[in-house]
Amino acid sequence: MHRRGLLKLVATAGVAGSVYASLRANDWDLHAIGLVRFGRAAITVGQISWDYQRSLYWSGLAAGTAEYDRLKSEVHQRGADRLLRLCCANRGCFIKVGQHLGALDYLIPAEYVRTLRILHSRAPQTPLHELLALLSTELGVKASDVVAEVDPEPLGTASLAQVHRARLTDGSTVALKIQHPTVLANSFVDMKTMEVLVRLVSWVFPDFELMWLAEETKKNLPRELDFSQEAKNAERVADMFKHFAWLRVPKVRWDLTTSRVLTMEYCDGGQVNDPDYLHTHGISPREVSQKLGKLYSEMIFEKGYIHCDPHPGNLLVRKNDGGNVEIVLLDHGLYTTLPDKLRWSYSRFWLSILSGDLVSMEREGSRLGVGRLYGLLACMVAGRSWQAITTGLDKQKLTEAEEGTIKEEVSRYLPEIAAVLNKVPRELLLIFKTNDLLRGIDYSLGTKGSMTSLLTMCECCVRSVYGERYQRCESTPGRLAVLATQHWTLLKIKIYEVYLRVLHSPLGQRMAELWSGWGSVRSPLYQPAVIPEA
Repeated sequence: MHRRGLLKLVATAGVAGSVYASLRANDWDLHAIGLVRFGRAAITVGQISWDYQRSLYWSGLAAGTAEYDRLKSEVHQRGADRLLRLCCANRGCFIKVGQHLGALDYLIPAEYVRTLRILHSRAPQTPLHELLALLSTELGVKASDVVAEVDPEPLGTASLAQVHRARLTDGSTVALKIQHPTVLANSFVDMKTMEVLVRLVSWVFPDFELMWLAEETKKNLPRELDFSQEAKNAERVADMFKHFAWLRVPKVRWDLTTSRVLTMEYCDGGQVNDPDYLHTHGISPREVSQKLGKLYSEMIFEKGYIHCDPHPGNLLVRKNDGGNVEIVLLDHGLYTTLPDKLRWSYSRFWLSILSGDLVSMEREGSRLGVGRLYGLLACMVAGRSWQAITTGLDKQKLTEAEEGTIKEEVSRYLPEIAAVLNKVPRELLLIFKTNDLLRGIDYSLGTKGSMTSLLTMCECCVRSVYGERYQRCESTPGRLAVLATQHWTLLKIKIYEVYLRVLHSPLGQRMAELWSGWGSVRSPLYQPAVIPEA
């Protein structure tokens, strides 16, 4: 054990040196600042690795004992603190990865999740005068010629940019999103650094296989750094979901937008996970949860165009002038597009989970690339235990006991979870992140495990899979039959939804007391026949 650990630590230093050499050999622009950032990251990873080897693996304590678990938690916390300091020191892309790690509940130790989650709301700020200097350079005019007044306190500080409320010289109020000045220059070296260090961490600690995270960040970062692409995404989404009268996407000011500056209509509101704001403004948490469920279910299962950063800072809620509740969708820098074949298979997989159809679950799990791990994939996408899935999600509400069971099982099956993440199509990784963050919002609103959300998702899945059958059907009678079956299935879901509303009303509860058979109606979710085979 001692020899193996020392060899890995020596190898870490050797690989770091070889990476620097390869950077120079390929004439990459590794200036002094880049070298400092790379060295800081390499030292931090080395310190974390050495701490695990010295304090835990060489402790002589038997795994599973109370003393070992206590010591392991302390080592995890020290590692998390070091990683947080690294992210804050290097900023930019490191903040982005730190934020992602902070959202990986159940996949990495809880100490890392709790510590790095701070980056979601407290990312380091850039002084306002530096941002305005960049704005002047990008627009080719003095900032004072365009901006009359800027609120010095940012509306939000993200890993790549900072947003300030501003009043333009034409009198309009806008939100200015300006890229942190050093992010673009450092992004290439940062990504290469993280790619190498993640490989090293995966080698030293095989249970924490996070290579997929480095690969996805490397692929998506160039798109996120181009704010003109974000502006196009915003307009596309606004048009795609214009049938949702309650959805607001801020309008883009193209005359004041470049690849590093994005000027948008200013929209106020509270974060969707703020119960106090909702209570103060008379907004129903259940209505907010339902509207979010409709939006993201249609994104994933019907449109295949998915907003991939739905953290609370990017989802605002408010009442408009007419007193109706609106959802404001911000930050359109990153979307993923699902190929139809993948979207249909994922829709069938979700239907199999909702209906408890194990045969269909195994079939679609194989199509998604996980093979015999289809049960674990089902638990991951649903955020529920295997017992709840096989019993029927409509039969068993999520309880604290089940949540405790999930956490215990995750630590036991960590290598298998890493295997699933490496097997599934890359597009699903961002959907997993979306699922986790939406579940977190439901938890904050007290609406987790809502049957209405499951029924909404079921409707979108049904339209998706029957849409596939309709496209593949070549005869007119066959298409009519597909449409009829689809509408009949959707009607049953609607009837059941109305039944639930009546059942949970005061009158319904009184009738249930008088007639014990009232609650015997069978949920249309638990019907394996609802899932047409491709």
